[in-house]
Amino acid sequence: MIEVKPYIEHAVLVGLITPNQPEDRTKEYLDELAFLADTHGIVPVKRFTQRLNLPVTATYVGEGKLEEIDQYIIAHHPIDVVIFDDELSPRQIRNIEKALNHKGQPDVRVIDRTILILEIFLQRAQTSYAKTQVEMAHLQYMLPRLTRMWSHLDRQRGGGGTNRGMGETQIEADKRVIGQRIALLREQLKTIDKQMATQRQHRGKMVRVALVGYTNVGKSTLMNLLSKSEVFAENKLFATLDTTVRKVTIENLPFLLSDTVGFIRKLPHHLVESFKSTLDEVREADLLVHVVDISHPNFEEQYEVVEQTIADICKEDKPTVVVFNKVDAFSYVPKEEDDLTPVQRENLSLQDLEKSWMARLGEDCIFISARQKENIDALRALLYDRIKAIHIKRYPYNDFLFQHYEDN
Repeated sequence: MIEVKPYIEHAVLVGLITPNQPEDRTKEYLDELAFLADTHGIVPVKRFTQRLNLPVTATYVGEGKLEEIDQYIIAHHPIDVVIFDDELSPRQIRNIEKALNHKGQPDVRVIDRTILILEIFLQRAQTSYAKTQVEMAHLQYMLPRLTRMWSHLDRQRGGGGTNRGMGETQIEADKRVIGQRIALLREQLKTIDKQMATQRQHRGKMVRVALVGYTNVGKSTLMNLLSKSEVFAENKLFATLDTTVRKVTIENLPFLLSDTVGFIRKLPHHLVESFKSTLDEVREADLLVHVVDISHPNFEEQYEVVEQTIADICKEDKPTVVVFNKVDAFSYVPKEEDDLTPVQRENLSLQDLEKSWMARLGEDCIFISARQKENIDALRALLYDRIKAIHIKRYPYNDFLFQHYEDN
């Protein structure tokens, strides 16, 4: 029997260099976009960038750059997808598709970072709750973009002075169906949210700890290590979509540990709204463990993205322990003694970084390798101290019991 291998799509990536987004930042964003494409099973083969003050209203990039992309696609068949790093308007998608798709040539899909992330979520959602969340976010995104899906009906538009035709009628009908579906999904999510809120209440008043961080920083690996469980973990973006909660005990102290979906730059607004349950785990946690991939070239920006997202989610400051993970993969390029150029991020050693802004975190940060199980005992001791302080504040009479246990 002949094995039929699944077709693998190939893509080109497109990004802009602007006054607010310099070239090195654009390169990093496209690196991340390539990782997103790979996570979705799409092979990125070429990148295009253009310097502009602002995206072109009609086509995102200029006419000349669009022609360059078109010629590359024709010369390097098969190119199946063109992925733009910023969210495209319905008009931009329609105009770009018109410019890139020719008679006699296979159609090229035009998508943006938002739809790529949504498709990854659709692909990776496992539970009915996650599937419902993602479907609603996907429909909310697609609703204003339906006009391009019905362009084949344009020729059917009625005449005789009327502005409405069969094409418009079909679009409105389709919007109505999708609107009804969104309303139904929203009600389903409200019901599930109530059920999950009840489950959280039934957990009692145990101290709750939430793992937060940028996507692919090692949260699930750390979850497995601390809880001695097998939460799905792999080197892909958004490996974890569903919130996982485990009871963990360090020494004599039990607490609840939750693993949450990873944050990312330019995370679609609809997904943030849909993934309310994950955000509730962050809001209701007594202690946050912010996991940072210190081996990433721009881990400081990832740290800021997560900190800002947490600030947007939580009304009050929460106790936070920052865990700098993947120290085993950290690398730097030492400067030569006679090199008079300014010190760059890649020239700083781990010891140099520890003396920088991280020093202000004091005892609220620790450096580990979850994969190599390096410094994990120190992390457990730190968590024990922080959770114990919260527990004693909640149950003052337990202070004597803790003291008795530690003395013995």
